[in-house]
Amino acid sequence: MAVTGLRRLGAALRYGGGAGLRKRAATLCLALGLGLPGLAAAQGGADDGTVTVAALGDSLTQGYGLPEAQGFVPRLQAWLDEHSDVPVTLVNAGVSGDTTAGGLARIDWTLTPEVDAVIVALGGNDLLRGIDPAVSRANLGGILAKIDDAGLPALLVGMRAPGNFGPEYQADFDAIYPELAEAHGAALYPFFLQGLGAGDDLSAARGLMQVDNIHPNAEGVNRIVADIGPAVLELVRAAAH
Repeated sequence: MAVTGLRRLGAALRYGGGAGLRKRAATLCLALGLGLPGLAAAQGGADDGTVTVAALGDSLTQGYGLPEAQGFVPRLQAWLDEHSDVPVTLVNAGVSGDTTAGGLARIDWTLTPEVDAVIVALGGNDLLRGIDPAVSRANLGGILAKIDDAGLPALLVGMRAPGNFGPEYQADFDAIYPELAEAHGAALYPFFLQGLGAGDDLSAARGLMQVDNIHPNAEGVNRIVADIGPAVLELVRAAAH
């Protein structure tokens, strides 16, 4: 392969151009014996039809306070194993304490060549810190733009501001998710904790929360997974076609 071709191939792998392009590039590199990092995993996914979904989030995604098997990603993986008609691999890209700024800082290395779709579930820690909604919006928009550049489908999972921040803050923050989803053509799941069935008043779901009243317990996670599962399944189907 000419040097120019290799440069173009490297640009496609580094900067996006769609999952299909990156996987075709991976196949070609392997055939040539180039052995570039991460390409074996990409080729494996292409061979068996597995859809790889990265779940970019914070402690709610990471599974804070629970045994690993009871966390959000393992329980969602089990749900998808039962309901999906294509094989799915979920990657836990949740980091406890992470803000939207942290997610933006690590989205580039989350988008490895084997990733076919992304769940974006960030914003809770922005609320805890009282970060300006305009800053959160810019960070989430930057994350979605990176996913767009990679040619991948995304599911944006919303958070809701509590009323004690004041009506203006609440309105500005809550508008972030539907407006960004529309702007970027992403699917929207309105509220991560929606499956707890308590609306905005999480005190009504106290029995489904850990003692900190911030993170769901094992039963709470199961309910969240059952509610968000169909939306993730649609994401998987979009990535598979």
